[in-house]
Amino acid sequence: MIEAVGDRTDLVVVAQSAGGLTAPIVCERVPARLLVLVAPMIPAPGEAPADYWANTGYAAEARGQYDDPVALFYPDVPPELASEALKRGRPQSEARMHEPCPLEAWPDVPTVVLLCRDDRLFPAGFIRRIARERLGVTPDEIDGGHTPALSRPAELAGRLDAYAARFP
Repeated sequence: MIEAVGDRTDLVVVAQSAGGLTAPIVCERVPARLLVLVAPMIPAPGEAPADYWANTGYAAEARGQYDDPVALFYPDVPPELASEALKRGRPQSEARMHEPCPLEAWPDVPTVVLLCRDDRLFPAGFIRRIARERLGVTPDEIDGGHTPALSRPAELAGRLDAYAARFP
């Protein structure tokens, strides 16, 4: 990812879900002006991704149980788009799940958290708590489930444009 940035500057880094684990590392290594975390995992410096669930108290969080990936990730996505997303999805690698996050501190970059009010994977109350505890921020909120890029692309794009304008 760092190589893909090349010599670009004035970057806004946007990460969704597990992308929140790598986005702050990117912001530590490239000249980003803003980090936007959407329905994110928010790592603590030195925390291994495998420890995230226990360290955040995720198991104690009130949430439903969903065995169907569409019901969990795509409940508000049009069925044909959810089906296509499932066909194109890849399993996430477990190779580095036990390696600690290399950050010693959160990067010195303004950070915005956008939670999805109807997210079944990361319920709104969970994200509110973790954003407050780990970043000291109150998240912004958007309607919808875990994948707003698929269920509400225009609204998400509008939010991202507004963030970029707010943090010149």
